[in-house]
Amino acid sequence: MPLPTASPVLSLIIAVYNKPEILRLVLAACDRQSMREFEVVVADDGSGPAIAEAVREAQHLYSFPIIHLWHEDAGWRKNTMLNKAIRAAQTEYLVFIDGDCLPSRHFLLDHWQEREPGKVLLGRRVETSARWSEQLSLDAITSGAFDRYRWSEWMDGFRGNALRLEDGLRIKSRLVRTILLRTVRGMLGSNFSAWKRDLVAINGFDELYNGPGCGEDSDIEFRLSLIGVTGKSLRNLAVQYHVHHPVTKVSDACWDRFQEVQQKKEPRCRFGLERLP
Repeated sequence: MPLPTASPVLSLIIAVYNKPEILRLVLAACDRQSMREFEVVVADDGSGPAIAEAVREAQHLYSFPIIHLWHEDAGWRKNTMLNKAIRAAQTEYLVFIDGDCLPSRHFLLDHWQEREPGKVLLGRRVETSARWSEQLSLDAITSGAFDRYRWSEWMDGFRGNALRLEDGLRIKSRLVRTILLRTVRGMLGSNFSAWKRDLVAINGFDELYNGPGCGEDSDIEFRLSLIGVTGKSLRNLAVQYHVHHPVTKVSDACWDRFQEVQQKKEPRCRFGLERLP
């Protein structure tokens, strides 16, 4: 087993549901991070045993700490599991990604260096094509080849099969990003970071959402804004690649829930890290 890295100062929370072959790629990409003082919390919303096996393999391969949290599959309960991950995280700064999103080499470094009190960091992601995703391999991850565009990737973008390739260009200069208007509003649940204390202040993720689309990002961003925590763009930093799959539709029930939250303007949800009366 590799020697442990330095004590973590940041927790990377990976929300997963099955797809162990992709999780292996994500964990291999974690091992390439230029920042090493981190832990990984695999927040598993009821996957089968193959995910647990992939985590056990990674715990023997990689030096960073990996915690695996699991509960039974009882439908979409991602927010419940994310709250469990917040409780389990050993650090005070939390980065959230999905289990089908590959972090580039400086992903965690960018989140860490750009953190500020009173801010939630809003990252973007490159939407890979079906061809691009099918050709991903462990060798491509460990060599860093997945993090460099070839002509075929640019052609996927030109044809509309891959989206937002420009968000995969890391621009370190804040001045250049500002000149190019490379800012963004709106949170993606697959790429954001926040202080644990701020998430605790809004009672974490709202567990009344029963499907994907807004409860794990837009809701969090809105309720954080009610306590004065505002978004800060990480566009062209913290680069991330989303493995292709069919688009997920947001249910009417989730939109209705979010509209109710916006109307009430209560920062603390009733069913979150704690059950409120």
